[in-house]
Amino acid sequence: MSDLFYVKRPSSLQSNAPLVIMCHGYGSDENDLFSFAQELPEELFIISLRAPYRMQPFGNAWYAINFDGVQGKWSNNEQAKESVDLIAGFIDYACTNYPVDKNNVTLLGFSQGTILSYAVALNYPTKVKNVVALSGYINNDIIPDNLDTEDFKHLNFYCSHGTVDQVIPVDWARKTPAFLKALNINHVYSEYPVGHGVAPQNFHDFKDWLKKYI
Repeated sequence: MSDLFYVKRPSSLQSNAPLVIMCHGYGSDENDLFSFAQELPEELFIISLRAPYRMQPFGNAWYAINFDGVQGKWSNNEQAKESVDLIAGFIDYACTNYPVDKNNVTLLGFSQGTILSYAVALNYPTKVKNVVALSGYINNDIIPDNLDTEDFKHLNFYCSHGTVDQVIPVDWARKTPAFLKALNINHVYSEYPVGHGVAPQNFHDFKDWLKKYI
């Protein structure tokens, strides 16, 4: 049994289906990104996860974000690392229990879910093929220090951000292309004139990108 609650949409394929695992943002739930499922290719086996930490009065988080008068805004990186391991473990669970291709796994994240999708791919590169990284950034505190010893060249990243994002500054996301290039990771980085969300054109673009890499 999985440690994480989830909803799923089976693939039109009977075996070796490409798997997409969705990771929502802070304060949301498994239904948020799952709304994309009906618009994505029918051969995809889609699973949308619910983050493990319940929030009050509603919503869920992959890790706590605290707002402190002295420290300002800070993230609980220990909880984040635990969630990285949970998602990595869920990939194994899904590949064992569903008719999917373990060599064709895509993580699709938004905001906090993107931060963790980056970290899962960089901590467990053999478990992931593609990452769709929407409105997030790379948190260096939850990825390995010795990245140059790993082989990441099989990975493909689609990264996008809103130019007027009021939650995660676009400048944080703009560091991503150089970071990925240094690791020889195939990537696309795009910006859209929106805030902390996914513009219609952004959805269209990452859907077209997915079709090329699944």
